[in-house]
Formats: sequence, structure tokens, C-alpha cells
Amino acid sequence: MGDLPAPRAIEETRTPIVQLLKPEGEGRRARVEGWVRTRRSSKDFSFLEINDGSCLANLQVVADQSMEGYAEIAHITTGSSVVVTGAMVASPGKGQAVEMRAVAVELVQAADADYPLQKKRHSLEYLRTIAHLRTRSNTFGAVFRVRNALFFIVHEYFQKHGFINLQAPIITASDAEGAGEMFRVTTLDPQQPPASNGAVDWEADFFGKRAALTVSGQLEAEIFALAFHDVYSFGPTFRAENSNTSRHAAEFWMIEPEIAFADLAANRRLAEDFIKSLIVQCLERCPEDMAFFDQRIEKGLIAKLEHVLDSPFETISYGEAVRMLEASGENFEFPVAWGLDLQSEHERYLTEKKIGRPTFVIDYPKEIKAFYMRINDDGRTVAAMDLLVPGVGEIIGGSQREERGDVLRSRMEELGLNPDEYWWYLELRRYGSVPHAGFGLGFDRALMYFTGMANIRDVVPFYRTPGHVEF
Repeated sequence: MGDLPAPRAIEETRTPIVQLLKPEGEGRRARVEGWVRTRRSSKDFSFLEINDGSCLANLQVVADQSMEGYAEIAHITTGSSVVVTGAMVASPGKGQAVEMRAVAVELVQAADADYPLQKKRHSLEYLRTIAHLRTRSNTFGAVFRVRNALFFIVHEYFQKHGFINLQAPIITASDAEGAGEMFRVTTLDPQQPPASNGAVDWEADFFGKRAALTVSGQLEAEIFALAFHDVYSFGPTFRAENSNTSRHAAEFWMIEPEIAFADLAANRRLAEDFIKSLIVQCLERCPEDMAFFDQRIEKGLIAKLEHVLDSPFETISYGEAVRMLEASGENFEFPVAWGLDLQSEHERYLTEKKIGRPTFVIDYPKEIKAFYMRINDDGRTVAAMDLLVPGVGEIIGGSQREERGDVLRSRMEELGLNPDEYWWYLELRRYGSVPHAGFGLGFDRALMYFTGMANIRDVVPFYRTPGHVEF
């Protein structure tokens, strides 16, 4: 083998700003590549505020008129891309401990004068209209750094605890929720689809049957759990629900662990430990960004998250929840009665006013839950669980799965599902079936909770909602 190539010279190696702003950064010679937030010039000096996305803070660069090529700085506008080489020194100004004394400033490209991100506070609604540039703002820089950290933390948690990762299929022939709100995937001509007996001939389609984008990786995760014991899927899911609320998107990411030889109690223990671990790691790894959210987005955010950490989670039955709500004296917008699903206002009352901490509600009426949930001995309820947290309501939904093949088939038929379409799911109950359980956590909604952002459109890089698909 030949010799490895020599490393690039120090002045040719980029150093992220987040590293330069650490105490040990003083005295270091470095090269910074980024975008100009502001420039101001005096007779003898120019001051540039540069951000490269690695952290919330900007790096102040000071260039004096003796620097070669100083005249070019006059062409640098807000939003321009630059490469700066210099030495880190103690800063005499307020607001930063260190700054860079430039020895060279290269203007890569000047931004046009109508650059839409000027030095003022822009509304989130306005920033959605320039989603291709909003990532350069303080708010969205913080959001997507935390999103990146949480993505890694999720995988780290499950890998540390011995879970196998399943890359669940995006295209599926199974409706995991049985609700029918799925995006159809087809290569058939919509104007002239092939017909058979007066209906669309799906056998002529690409896959030879109806196919859709997945709403959940759960059913596939059950296959893996019945071989590997503990598994998780973490990927995109899709729902064709015509909802324009601040909490709904057509494309979203789901975290779905599945554990074998487990009941609902084991499922609750996993969910509590998982949520608390996410909070701990998020606060530890993203302190600057989390402080920003606490100050600018949701006052008291960190205290809210710490309250979750410090609280033992409560568990109540759906029946107990209904009785608490009926006795509350509150004037709810939506009615409360046995057999009706709990709404966000009900969930928040339970966690914020009545119980005061995160709460699992379990054993829901079978009529309002999915076909795969295990029927309890009373015949009226299923072994389901929803984790409710103060400030949001439901953040996790899960259940013990129905492992009895005859009961599962009867439940499908009761709900009008065709058991033949779930032949493989039923067959799992014939060959070494065991009690197993799992839950789903919407990654984007969890990110909303952790950052205080009120709209799911502001935590998704490129959101898809009814009537909107860009990029």
C-alpha cells in the first residue's frame, strides 16, 4: 500500500464555530466557513458576525484595514457566504469571550440585497414561506440541531438496551390501523385503469395487488419480535388524513419498539424509561439550544421537562379517567362518557389539574381501539395504554398485542376486515406465539414537546400537509 496523503494545512481545514467558542479556543489559528449575519464597518475596522450552523452563537470576526484584500469586505452583505482565516483572541467586547482576528477574508458569494432574513425577528408563519432559508435563522437552527441529536439518542437508547433495529417497509399491502387513511401507490393510468368485472383490476398493477404507503411499522415489527425478542423500527410513516391542525402532518416519523414475552405492565415500564432517557440526554447534549427555547419559545420549558423526570408516572384505567372527568365540574368542549375517546382537553385536565404528573390511561373500550389489541378478560376492554403528559396530552400510544389466533380472527371479522389479507399475521399466532407488546411515539410530536414549538410544521424539515408539498 502507498503512503496516505498528507493532511491539509491547518489554514485549509475548516473548524466548526462551536469548537472555537469553547474556552480552549483562545490562541487557536483556524479557518471558518459560514454565512454572514451582519457586517458593520468603521474607518479602520470591519466587524462580521458569522454563523456556520454548528451552534446558536455567532462568531465575531474583526478585520483591520491593514489586512490584504480589506477592500473586498465592503461588498459583503447579510447572507453572503465567506471563508475567514485568523487567530482566536480574548474579546474586549460584551457578549462573547473570544473573537477572531482575521488575516484573510474570502467572499465566496455576495447575497443579493433582497435577502429575506435580515437582522430582525421574523414570524414563524413568514419563515414557513421561505423554508429553503429558514434553517439559517436562530429558531430553526436550534430546532434542527435538537432534532439531529434526538435522532441519534433514540438509536443509542435501543442499541444500548439490546434491541434489534428493523427497517420497516415504506410500501405495504397491510393497513396496520384498519382505518383506511392510506396513500395509494400505483403505476396504473388514473384516466384509463384496467378493469375486471366493472372494477379496477389491481392484479395488473405493479405489485399485482393494492399497495400503499405505510401508516405504521408495527405489524412488521411483530414478525421480528417473535424471532429477536426486542426490536424497534424508526422511520417515516404516512397518513391521508385531511386534517389541518397544528399537530397533524401527512408524513411523519414514528418510533415503534416491540418486546416479546411481555405484557402491558412491561410496556409501560419501557415507555417511562424511554421518555425520561430522551429528556435527560436532550438537556445534557443541547444545553444552549434548550436554553434558547426556554427563553424565547416556551417560558418554563426546562422546568416542565424536569418535572417529568422527577415524577413517578401514574396509572389509571379508562373507566377511572371518565369518572374523574365527569366529576370535575369542568365545562369541556367535547362530551365525556364511557365509550367516547378522550380528547386533548380531557387528557390535559387529568395531567395538569387532577393528577399533576404524567399518567398512563389503560384498558380502553375495544370499540375505539385497533383490531390487534389484546381483549381483556372482561370482554369489553383491550390492554391498551396512552401516556399523557402535562402541556400536551397523549404522547405515546401502545398496547399488548392479541396473541390468540382465534380471538384475533374474530376481532377482524367483527370490524369488517378480511382475515385473508392478514394471513401471515394470523399465522404468527400458530407457530410459537407469545405475549408481546409495543408502542408508538411520534418523533415529530415529541420534538414539539421537547422544544416548545407549537406547530408540527416548524419541527419537520420539509413538511407535507393537505394542499402543501414543496421541495
